[in-house]
Amino acid sequence: MSDDRAIVVLIGAPAAGKTRTGKRVAKALGVPFLDTDALVVAQHGPIADLFEQHGEPHFRALERAAVADALRQRAVVTLGGGAVLDPHTRADLAGLPVVQLTVRAEGVEDRIRDGKRPLLKGGIEAWQRLVDERRPLYDSLAGLTLDTTRVPLDRVAARILDWLEPA
Repeated sequence: MSDDRAIVVLIGAPAAGKTRTGKRVAKALGVPFLDTDALVVAQHGPIADLFEQHGEPHFRALERAAVADALRQRAVVTLGGGAVLDPHTRADLAGLPVVQLTVRAEGVEDRIRDGKRPLLKGGIEAWQRLVDERRPLYDSLAGLTLDTTRVPLDRVAARILDWLEPA
């Protein structure tokens, strides 16, 4: 693998534990961790404000730019839940190790109560609709799928590291 591409990319449902797991994997590998949502926030402000002031298409354009940049770096990269909606992002993921993290509804309710996710203002029902709509994309892109509902994230990270090890 080229040294100028992501080592592993984590995708999946909002609140599945991508960021916390990605940080663990990056630390274990001794490489940078890049969360594309955090990159957008650092450059442009809170995602909820971007949605409210400029709309989802504007946010998606900023997200796309952050994703394209992050995937060109030797790092562990986590994508926001909707980043895979962009066909260019899906094309960029080709040839990269992609891990999908899933979580069941009963495991996510407490994780989405903070109100920081604009597309989840409808609570667990809105979350389930998003997951159901996006699942075929997640499934088509992932080389490994792990459920985080009742699994400690340290164990999830260890499974990813084992999967990344060359045979």
